[in-house]
Amino acid sequence: MRPTPASAPPAPSTSALLAVLVAAMLLMVVASDMVGLVLPLMGEQFAASEAQLAWVVTGFLLVFSVGIPVYGRVSDRVGLRSLFRGALLVYAAGSLVCALAPTLPLLVLGRLVMGAGAAAVPVLSVIAVTRVLPPGRRGTGIGFVSAAGGAGAALGPSIGGGIGELLGWPALFWITMAGALLLAAASRVLPDDAPGDARPFDLLGGVLLGLAAGLVLFGVTRGQESGFDSPSSYGSVLASATAAALFAWRTVRSEQPFVPPALFADRVYVSAVATVFLAMFVNMTALVFVPLLVVGVNGLGPGAGSLVMIPGGVALAVLSPLAGRVAGSAAARWWVVGGLALMGASTFHLSVHGASPAAAALGVVGVGAGFAFVATLVTDSAAGALPPDRVGVGMGVLQGAQFLGAGTGPALIGALVAARQAGGHDAVNPLHTLAAPAYSDAFLAVTLVAVLGAASALGLARRPTGPAADPVRT
Repeated sequence: MRPTPASAPPAPSTSALLAVLVAAMLLMVVASDMVGLVLPLMGEQFAASEAQLAWVVTGFLLVFSVGIPVYGRVSDRVGLRSLFRGALLVYAAGSLVCALAPTLPLLVLGRLVMGAGAAAVPVLSVIAVTRVLPPGRRGTGIGFVSAAGGAGAALGPSIGGGIGELLGWPALFWITMAGALLLAAASRVLPDDAPGDARPFDLLGGVLLGLAAGLVLFGVTRGQESGFDSPSSYGSVLASATAAALFAWRTVRSEQPFVPPALFADRVYVSAVATVFLAMFVNMTALVFVPLLVVGVNGLGPGAGSLVMIPGGVALAVLSPLAGRVAGSAAARWWVVGGLALMGASTFHLSVHGASPAAAALGVVGVGAGFAFVATLVTDSAAGALPPDRVGVGMGVLQGAQFLGAGTGPALIGALVAARQAGGHDAVNPLHTLAAPAYSDAFLAVTLVAVLGAASALGLARRPTGPAADPVRT
């Protein structure tokens, strides 16, 4: 009797894979947004200024922005399971440092370590979905990951404010150590086979790209806090421009550049990068400034003001998986354009009469619902435009653009609000009924960004099928 050949272990189910990715994504995004409302508590304990406390947020975002494209590129050479587990361990270690930090510098150090681990999760989650799931189910998987990210962004301030006020700010970091609990599950569901990219790794190019993104984010954040004429702001922006120029020079001169120029010869991919940056600019600006508007006009507490964001998070979480069902269809581009149009209409509504909690919640629901379709379908379009051996670096750049928009939007719009408040002028929008004209102007500016995003999305035309449709692979 012939022996039965050993069969390969069964592939993990889609539900098991998505359960791990969704849990990790939710945890990482909550960690990014949870500390804003507890900064005053940290300031009281450490006797720190606002500028010093800003490093608790800015330091995390800086390392996060630098790490995303690097993780994407490394994933073309190293197995996803090893990278994901390593990132979870780094994230848990950073959480432990934060929870036990006796001084502000150690707290900031812990946040830097947390950011280094958290940066892996958004990009590796999308790469895992792209590599493991078949194209017909890829959109649904991306939808669930997008839903987790949106829900985390909406719930982060509420969770941070509530738990921080009740149990103290260190409790937040004891909770985020739960990321270590995902290690065993990640080992079971994530593939560990390396893509086999044997090309030299352009470490210098990756560092320059990360610095260009991180320094511009830091510069605009410092500009919001200290003014764009402050050395820390314009110096960082100039350093970012220098890093970007050196990255472009390196890309042209290197035989195996960190980001292959052929990626940007693909119109669909370029449109996806621009669209996701502009859409995230709109989404995150609404998440930051709607609570500030509601609190400032109605005299609510931070916890009560943040509750107005929950309906938008629910809309995004519910609709993102549904958006995945139209991924890859000929109508996907128009769903993206429609989503940005809804986001623009919602921010215009906020510009007109968004001060009451009910009106603000309605605007946030529209922003969340529109972004659900944009984030899911743009990511799927970009994944479909990438050749298999460029998925890691391509999705890293895309995710980096998304989170760069998340940092740039609130910083620039914050500077606009400050300037308009200092000027004391009436709102530009003639229809406005807000008692806060500076916020009316801010949301009107965000509406224009949404219009630009819709125009960019017109380039997401469905790629033709057949041999002629293969992306450039050089």
